[in-house]
Amino acid sequence: MRKHAVLLTVLFALIVTLISVTVIFVEFYKLNRQQYINNIFTKDSVITQIYQDHGQKESSEIMLEANFAVYKFKIEKDIQAQKIILDRGEILKQVGFKDETVMLKKENLASLKKADTLRTTMLAYTHKIYFYIQSPTGYILIQDEELRPYRPWNLLYAYTTIILVLSVSFLLILQRLRPLSRLRRKIAKFGDGVMDISFATDGKDEIALIANELEDTRVKIKTILESRTLFLRNVMHELKTPIAKGTIATQMLDSQKQIDRFTSIFGRLESLVGEFALIEEVTSLNDKSDFKECRLIDIIDGAIDMAMIQKKDVTINIENSKKMFVNYRLYTTAIKNMIDNGIKYSTDKHVRIVMINGELCFESLGDCIKHPLNYYIEPFTKDNPSKNSFGLGLYLVDSILKAHRNVLAHEYENGMNRFIFA
Repeated sequence: MRKHAVLLTVLFALIVTLISVTVIFVEFYKLNRQQYINNIFTKDSVITQIYQDHGQKESSEIMLEANFAVYKFKIEKDIQAQKIILDRGEILKQVGFKDETVMLKKENLASLKKADTLRTTMLAYTHKIYFYIQSPTGYILIQDEELRPYRPWNLLYAYTTIILVLSVSFLLILQRLRPLSRLRRKIAKFGDGVMDISFATDGKDEIALIANELEDTRVKIKTILESRTLFLRNVMHELKTPIAKGTIATQMLDSQKQIDRFTSIFGRLESLVGEFALIEEVTSLNDKSDFKECRLIDIIDGAIDMAMIQKKDVTINIENSKKMFVNYRLYTTAIKNMIDNGIKYSTDKHVRIVMINGELCFESLGDCIKHPLNYYIEPFTKDNPSKNSFGLGLYLVDSILKAHRNVLAHEYENGMNRFIFA
């Protein structure tokens, strides 16, 4: 839902507008139709006047028909047709009735004996207008040959035009939002490390301006990352040469004590450069081309070999069929660091690797860590400075897990530290 919030907002506004316009037109249709009915019903005065004159003067039926014909009125004489029209016709308006009862049947005329006024009903049937006149002496059904029932063509035309305008406007808005959707997908790819993707566009609207600004930012970020990578690689390359020379020169010393001391110093420097190189590789991991599906048990075996420890020091409770989509070398390094960390700080020098709720866990006996986990995943931090470590182990693990869209978690239970790849 949140991914399409703008689209849903526009769609909601369109629906509300369509409903509002429809309600307004329906009410206007009712009002306009009633006004039309009221206007055409004024002809009842002419009809009743002619009919009353006919009753008072007792003129012939031919004269009555002739008087009606002058005003384009036609008397319906067919009894069967009268019955059908009175039964099926739509009553548009009535006057002269003292209650709501519709009295259109000939057998109800007895109740009119007591009335001095005429009762007039206007009906619509088969696109024709009829006036049904009831009097104390009889009734008559007259068709108006000029009038037609109300037809809302003008309203329908206006309503259709407005709906089309709103629909076209909505489609134009969608068309304008399409570049935003494409831009979102490009940003997602850029976030995944695809540095060569381009945000540039030829448009001049607000979205195009944002896209071009992002393109300028992308170029700057790419340049900075390339400069950083080049700098780190050159520094590490330049460091390796004096370290190698120093290691060779150490063997020329006369004192074995000095030889051991300098060998240890240069060994630690070489290890530090190696860890820096690995950190640089993790942080500059741009794509997933080196990722592949591997059996987790094979990754753990590779980590044990890399750690150069005995397999008896590690208990593995992992299904052989469990697979993961990872960068094999980096993930192996992360597991190797967790094994080293567990053996180094546990009381029994033993690590247990298990799967709990689908998450890889490393368990070891010992005291609970003294600081929150966030403290240990910072570079060059450790509890015991005397330990033979640079404090980069968990920092490197955390960086590798982030490259795999995972996080490092910790919990302590019953004297056991449990580090989790979540």
